[in-house]
Amino acid sequence: MSVADVTRTVMAPVDRLTAHDYSLEIVDGPDAGQVFRTKARAVRIGTHPECELALDDRTASRYHARIEMDVWGHRLVDDGSKNGTFVNGMRVEACWLTAGARITIGGTELRYQPGKEQVEIALARDHRFAKLIGQSTAMREIFAILQRVAPTDMTVLVEGESGTGKELVADALHAHSRREGGPLVVFDCSAVAPNLIESELFGHVKGAFTGATGSRAGAFERASGGTLFLDEIGELPADLQPKLLRALEQREVRPVGGDRPIKIDVRIVAATNRNLEKEVQAGNFRQDLYYRLAVLKIVLPPLRRRRDDIPLLVNHFLQDLTPDGQTPVQVGYDTIVKLQRHRWPGNVRELRNFVERAAMLATDNRLETRYLVPPTFGDTRTEAGPAAGPEADPMEGLDFDLPFKDAKARLVEAFERTYWERLLDKTNNNISAAARVAGIHRKSAEYLLKKLDLPERG
Repeated sequence: MSVADVTRTVMAPVDRLTAHDYSLEIVDGPDAGQVFRTKARAVRIGTHPECELALDDRTASRYHARIEMDVWGHRLVDDGSKNGTFVNGMRVEACWLTAGARITIGGTELRYQPGKEQVEIALARDHRFAKLIGQSTAMREIFAILQRVAPTDMTVLVEGESGTGKELVADALHAHSRREGGPLVVFDCSAVAPNLIESELFGHVKGAFTGATGSRAGAFERASGGTLFLDEIGELPADLQPKLLRALEQREVRPVGGDRPIKIDVRIVAATNRNLEKEVQAGNFRQDLYYRLAVLKIVLPPLRRRRDDIPLLVNHFLQDLTPDGQTPVQVGYDTIVKLQRHRWPGNVRELRNFVERAAMLATDNRLETRYLVPPTFGDTRTEAGPAAGPEADPMEGLDFDLPFKDAKARLVEAFERTYWERLLDKTNNNISAAARVAGIHRKSAEYLLKKLDLPERG
């Protein structure tokens, strides 16, 4: 695609991108014959099931490369793959694609071809929206969307890894809505015991169950006139999903033990670190509830995909952490480069924790990267050596400086990986048999194996 094919406004910074749709035809490899067409600003390519273009190619990395639209066209970027990314036979870290370009990813070859339909992407001019900060194209696109939908009562589903700022999106939507003067109630579906979720969501009347010595308003009722943020909605038990759907559709709730419904007036923002569409396909989440929640879906990118934002974020955190009248800790160019190369499994939350720790321990008032926490816990593919043996303490290696959600996520991933590796060994690599032992659907097992980057061996 030539520069003439891309339009940008004369005013700076760019507030709109105009390009064309495009297709990727898989001409060689396990998925040969497939054609992927898209109008999206960004597309991930790899073997992970959450990639927009998921390959069945074991020689490709989980997140191998991505294609992003910018003011010059469609830009291919290698995402730190093991085997590299090649365009027309040359290895590249990043390049703009031209019509007919041949892209090699692992054992897969794709042909890029721009289409004829114009695509326009709106970008916010500001580098922040409420407490969200970012100068990358990905974040400015999200800011533009949030600016448009915040004043409405539209239901929003926010997806993204732990630490990407999902709760900040809820804060921003509430702060810029007509409900700003009302309450913002946060309900974490993963932090409440399953037998108490219904009561906590919908409330209960006196005597509804043992210990109910009085009536109590639920999260829906407490959020009346404001916004209800349903965090970790993917953790909602299956038996409660139809009840939540009924509440959303009828705009009323019935307290546990009550005989009269209560009308509710709330805006719903839900969030999850899962891909709910994949969870629906695996039979773990109701399709009708998903559609009711995903009226508008926003996917927050991980920090490793928005490295341009790291200098801005570091500076913001240092300013925020510096007492009035004191000089902020200085950060050099080399330090920023090292921070941009870090994978940041805990995303922005982990970056802030690092800045806070490093600023406190800084010598000569300069930030140092030696205080980075090595991402060894729960990652059997790092240079730290093999995973702990079966007799090891499961808490060994757990970083108690991490926020609860990040520590929990790493522990859960370590458990899932060990569980499925041993179960596959026990069932002679028979996925159907392993799924039966685990008590889940085979499709759910296949999704988990892909998510954990474990080969499907039967």
